[in-house]
Amino acid sequence: MFAITGQEMPTLDEFGLTLSGATQAGFSPYSQAVRELQCFIGDPVGSADRAIAENPGFVMAHVFKGYLFGLATEREASAVAKACHETALPLAATAREQAHVAALGHLAAGRWHDASRILEDIAIDHPLDLVALLTGHQIDFFTGNSRMLRDRIGRALPAWQSGMPGYHAVLGMQAFGLEEMGDYARAEALGRAAVDIEPRDGWARHAVAHVMEMQSRQKDGIAWMRANPEAWTRESFLQVHNWWHLALFHYDLGETGEVLALFDGPIYGTPSTMALNMVDASAILWRLHLGGVDVGDRWTKLADNWCKIGAGNYAFNDAHAMMAFVGSGLDGQANDLLDAQREAMRAEDDNAAFTRDVGHPLTLAIKAFGDGNYAETARLIRPIRAIAHRFGGSHAQRDVIDLTLIEAALRTGDNALARALAAERSMARPDSPLSALFSRRAADLSEN
Repeated sequence: MFAITGQEMPTLDEFGLTLSGATQAGFSPYSQAVRELQCFIGDPVGSADRAIAENPGFVMAHVFKGYLFGLATEREASAVAKACHETALPLAATAREQAHVAALGHLAAGRWHDASRILEDIAIDHPLDLVALLTGHQIDFFTGNSRMLRDRIGRALPAWQSGMPGYHAVLGMQAFGLEEMGDYARAEALGRAAVDIEPRDGWARHAVAHVMEMQSRQKDGIAWMRANPEAWTRESFLQVHNWWHLALFHYDLGETGEVLALFDGPIYGTPSTMALNMVDASAILWRLHLGGVDVGDRWTKLADNWCKIGAGNYAFNDAHAMMAFVGSGLDGQANDLLDAQREAMRAEDDNAAFTRDVGHPLTLAIKAFGDGNYAETARLIRPIRAIAHRFGGSHAQRDVIDLTLIEAALRTGDNALARALAAERSMARPDSPLSALFSRRAADLSEN
């Protein structure tokens, strides 16, 4: 689907988009890298490196590699993204590719919203630019922009047809966007359709898991995730997150043993230093911690790894690092993290706002909870609940904020607040056993 007949003819991708500086030898591994990202499998960085080795002047290979590192939310990875941007800047490029280079520059510098807008414009002009859609969709996730998670893809979807390479990924992204906007029926239908087309599409499978999580369909969720784990775990760099989704279903059912077994196995049995995996590990242990479950020394290795990657780079990560420091009793590291956040709030990138608006007060609240100051936890969390999306993540991930607030209200003995929050959760998740437990505990408070 590409034409290479000599230097006078440009290399085109499957959709007729020009790939400057590419030959067939470079296009093949680049195309593989894009396919790998569609499913969150394999080694897209390695594939992009092979494309660059074949064609050092292949601008989109450098950009694609830069996107992968820019989306890692880690300081060292951002440095690689900046290097990729600097390499791409002088290379020959079309107007569309130059826009990609500019978007990468913003992402590498922490200007998430600027990168998002450029990628939005690229996809408006070129709705079949799958790299623009994939990258923009991930930025929408990391900035908590639910509407754009849906609309960025919805705008492009009419240009796509069944049978096109990557069509499953577009359906899967649309499914997740619909779910985050509360359109659960259509989200599930599109997510299932995407998985039917490509069973290894981990993002589409996770979109359906999100639907079931939000609808408190725990048994459906367990069946969905356990139906074909080989498809979504083999060579998948999203597998820890999807195992985490399975653990959430067991957690809501009160099946603590299953949750701990998943943590000790596929979630963190092999300790990871990837921030995205560590977020999931912290999030599931913190939920257990809120419920009074003794998790033993499981916090220790996790906290050690949080120390290694540092703080102040992405507020969402910082909050989860604080959970590990509280769980491990590492007061010094907890205070260092808060200092790093104070420094981050003085920067000029988007994380300064993520931290100022949500991340810093939430991280303070988590530390207050660890200190047994539950009233302070509630005081800090209540003002940020309505704007918590500003520091990224999904509804399912940010639910830990509400769980922490409810537990703080129960522990501080604030009968009125505990009853109100329990009623609120029962309305939002009427079929959740956890909602019922909170209601019983709030009622017990009133009787005592």
